[in-house]
Amino acid sequence: MSAASRNPRLLDHLVLPVVDLATARHRYERLGFTVAADAIHPFGTENACVFLADKTYLEPLGIAQREDCEAAALDGNVFVARDQAYRFRNGQDGFSAIVLSTDDAAADDARFRENGISGGDLLEFSRSMKLPDGSEGVGSFRLSFAADLRSPDFFFFTCQRLKSLPADRSTLETHANGVVGMAEVVLSEPNPTDFQYLLQEAVDERQVSAHSFGMDIETRNGVKISVLNQAGMAGFFDRKTLDHSRGLVGRGVVFRVVDLAATERLLAANAVSTIRKDNRLIVPEAPGQGVIFVFGE
Repeated sequence: MSAASRNPRLLDHLVLPVVDLATARHRYERLGFTVAADAIHPFGTENACVFLADKTYLEPLGIAQREDCEAAALDGNVFVARDQAYRFRNGQDGFSAIVLSTDDAAADDARFRENGISGGDLLEFSRSMKLPDGSEGVGSFRLSFAADLRSPDFFFFTCQRLKSLPADRSTLETHANGVVGMAEVVLSEPNPTDFQYLLQEAVDERQVSAHSFGMDIETRNGVKISVLNQAGMAGFFDRKTLDHSRGLVGRGVVFRVVDLAATERLLAANAVSTIRKDNRLIVPEAPGQGVIFVFGE
């Protein structure tokens, strides 16, 4: 595919496995986030999303019915199978997938297959969501998956909205911590450029910035996806890589806030431990929050 025919994708949301939604909700609310009502998928998982004003969101993902999840995985549901594998290898809290928006998931699936990075069969489903006014909406989605066998603990997928949920989420997009959007998504890997091709095809963007700490690729809505080596994780986030194993690992999310001093006061009032570094607040991992959260202006 030529560079001229590419269509760089918007970052849509992040999949964040959690031990259970109650624990995640408690943690996110202490962090100053507004959390949507619990919603159940038709294949046994459930979420309680955090919607941001820049139209990205976080998807804390729990298990509602384990038997349904197991049956769905056996039936070829890639989303559930990968969630089960992630939890088996990494525990119940973490960061397993980056989701990009698309207008044509079937075309993405064909492209992923042609380029040798298909993560499995297309998935189509519908689910309901309870809105702040008490009403319910139904959304329908089609997903296409991209993955690399060398990286069993992280994958990408594109999401096509066949029937969108109601668009007015202004109440859910307002957060006490002042967060207005995502600035950066952080992954780690000892040799980041080994996965350059996967990121380029998932985002549908050829332009990558390689540097001594790793590499970055930018989505169409300006959210940077960074893959950092050990020096990068230590230098930017005071974190060592988890171990010397290979493969992409989801490590953190950097948020944009309106007033960092106000965010710091709220976190302190809620007894949330922070580390101040380079005019940013780093919040270490905790139950219900499986990766570092970083707040900056």
